Amino acid sequence: MPLGPGSLIIIGLVALLIFGPKKLPALGKAAGNTLREFKNATKGLADDDDDNTKKKENQN
Repeated sequence: MPLGPGSLIIIGLVALLIFGPKKLPALGKAAGNTLREFKNATKGLADDDDDNTKKKENQN
């Protein structure tokens, strides 16, 4: 269930009210770094699974 543009605007306004305009960019940067690290970690796991599958196929 994707979020529409109206929902994103409301979420942004609530975040602005809660955290204030000075901390909001830092929170966005932290969220971006977290997502990047998660993506890299899951990519590494998928690569490891592919390597293990290829090794098993070559042994048979």
